[in-house]
Amino acid sequence: MLPSISAIETFRFRGRDFYVKRDDTIDPLLSGNKYRKLYTFLQTPPQDYSKIYSYGGIQSNAMLSIAVLCHQKGWEFHYTAKTIPSSLKRDITGNLKLAMALGMRLHEVSPADYDEAVALLRAQESEPKRLLVSQGGADPLAKEGVEVLAEEVKAWRREHSDDPLTVVTPSGTGTTAYYLAQALPEYKVVTTPVIGNREYLLTQLARLGTYPENLHLLQSEKKYHFGKPYVEFLKLYQELKQSGLEFDLLYGTKMWLVLLENIESIEGDILYVHSGGIIGNETMLQRYDYKGMS
Repeated sequence: MLPSISAIETFRFRGRDFYVKRDDTIDPLLSGNKYRKLYTFLQTPPQDYSKIYSYGGIQSNAMLSIAVLCHQKGWEFHYTAKTIPSSLKRDITGNLKLAMALGMRLHEVSPADYDEAVALLRAQESEPKRLLVSQGGADPLAKEGVEVLAEEVKAWRREHSDDPLTVVTPSGTGTTAYYLAQALPEYKVVTTPVIGNREYLLTQLARLGTYPENLHLLQSEKKYHFGKPYVEFLKLYQELKQSGLEFDLLYGTKMWLVLLENIESIEGDILYVHSGGIIGNETMLQRYDYKGMS
């Protein structure tokens, strides 16, 4: 059983002090928001399930975290993804390589058949000892782990200050931000859509329930496409790392960019919840290098 409590550290960046909840340190492969989302399953007895199914991107952090969980529990893990590029098949790297080494069974489908394949997984969800984990771990079962995170934040804040606090975390599906806002009604929770736009994120949040009044969505001045390398992301990633902390290039740098664009409008202390995922930086940095941007 992994420890759930992670440290909160002071991080000085661009002349200002931030607090960072170091969920990235919980475990090298099962950390950050993925640990929180899978917390319920970590408490589940191995005999409750035999097969876990999920789907999504071929270098997904969630995919790797589920593979770690299933390896620990002795569960089969089946993962559906769109057809892998031939270059990656010749030299499998990153999260995909690690997940397959942990026993993940990969099922490739063509992009045209992907939605149908996911629908079929959902149709078979009720089979005994079989569990479907939605893409990115976006599932109501994630609520328990995020509430544990919220309790850790509350306990830390009671010991240190009564001043206003803004809790910051990036959003793919918005699951972590949503349940954090629900569990921390006394604080402002700030997020930004990393996958898709504001409308996409609002649609994902609506599936979880009533929108929390203390959840604030910020957007960047420039439109960014998820997973695409941008020079400003790389420069910010390098600057953050040089200041003492590494964040992931997909979610973390986008959140920091948006946070810094809106920093003057945020009152009180800022607590950034480190969502982990830095193991995925290996393949992202290779993409930057390939494009001659590093």
